[in-house]
Amino acid sequence: MTTEISTAAGLDARTTALDREYVFHSWSAQAALDLPVIAGGAGTEVWDHAGNRYLDFASQLVNVNIGHQHPAVVKAIQEQAELLATIGPATANLTRGLAAQRILSKAPAAFRKVFFTNGGADANENAIRMARLHTGRDTVLSTYRSYHGNTGAAIVATGDWRRMPNQYARGHVHFFGPYLYRSEFWATTPEEESDRALRHLERVIQSEGPATVAAILLESVPGTAGILVPPPGYLAGVRALCDRYGIILILDEVMCGFGRTGRWFAFQGYDVVPDLITFAKGVNSGYVPVGGVIISDAISATFDDRVFPGGLTYSGHPLAAASIVASISAMEDEGIVENARRVGAEVIGPGLRALADRHPLIGEVRGEGVFWAMELVKDPETREPVGADVIGKLKTAVTSRGLMPFTADNRIHVVPPCVVTDDEASRALAIYDEGLTSVEAGH
Repeated sequence: MTTEISTAAGLDARTTALDREYVFHSWSAQAALDLPVIAGGAGTEVWDHAGNRYLDFASQLVNVNIGHQHPAVVKAIQEQAELLATIGPATANLTRGLAAQRILSKAPAAFRKVFFTNGGADANENAIRMARLHTGRDTVLSTYRSYHGNTGAAIVATGDWRRMPNQYARGHVHFFGPYLYRSEFWATTPEEESDRALRHLERVIQSEGPATVAAILLESVPGTAGILVPPPGYLAGVRALCDRYGIILILDEVMCGFGRTGRWFAFQGYDVVPDLITFAKGVNSGYVPVGGVIISDAISATFDDRVFPGGLTYSGHPLAAASIVASISAMEDEGIVENARRVGAEVIGPGLRALADRHPLIGEVRGEGVFWAMELVKDPETREPVGADVIGKLKTAVTSRGLMPFTADNRIHVVPPCVVTDDEASRALAIYDEGLTSVEAGH
């Protein structure tokens, strides 16, 4: 027993040493990193070599929708690897075709083509390219509170601080989307926020010149920016503005798609149909890197007799395609999307609201499905955000109690896999409760 523990501890130490010596991490100052070791996972849990287990309420980067190591998806990847491990994009492949067919079965009827990419950033990159070529216009509008990826146009479309050191693309303009808790429009109701945000957007379109605007790019439900559930009428209003001015509407479903909101696509709850849909993450839970653009018939037809000037070596990779087919089938067969909707409505949402009633640190709770955020404030009246020190203490408190959290700015995002059970959600809520109590007590 002592030898096993010593060996496990040694593996954790060796993993950390190798990582610090050789791996360069994203969005980080390298010298200050102190990262958790993950050796394995199953369902909603991950663990290190020493056997310390954690509820994964980050879903890694909000992408392990089907949970860790789902046997059907793992088996599909293994079987495809034995049959054909890779093939170039300029070929027809059965598994790739089946993957596109399964994705389109969840999209509105006006969509009949899928362009595969390697992830969400290049999905947004290519959707922007399609919109510009289809319209002959250049400008792309997106919100300040957004994240669309870290490639050339996708990062400039992003609204947060990560855009600023990466401004290499042209033709991007930002506007404020709705966010009633911190309204830019002096709104006091969701309806006011929606109406005033739409008026603001229309004025931006008019001021930029409608004939110059190719696309409006929005996350259907902004994720990293704070799980900003759109108010009534907002997305439908954006659709109406796009129709009025001949603008392409791109909805980014990279984080919020494939079950995360309790629907196959988040936009399906908001009376809107876009022109292009981008996806990644939940389509196969990140088991193999993949993303893509779901293309409406009208835009697809633009390239029937005109070359689309974009491509990727690994577009429609067969291992990724196999994982998509298996993932969507498993989600259908096991009612995983329905589970996300029910757990969110019956357990997570009520539980978080109960925490907000007990803890003055929580200024607002918002979300749906398994896509929630607790916004933490110093004072409920002024709504002044807590600092990084408070978030750091809370992160330490919940991690030490066996939960892996997702933190962003002054928020804790509650984003477990869509397969989370009632008991696991309740266990997590108890850990958040203990962590908040500890931080509020100054421990």
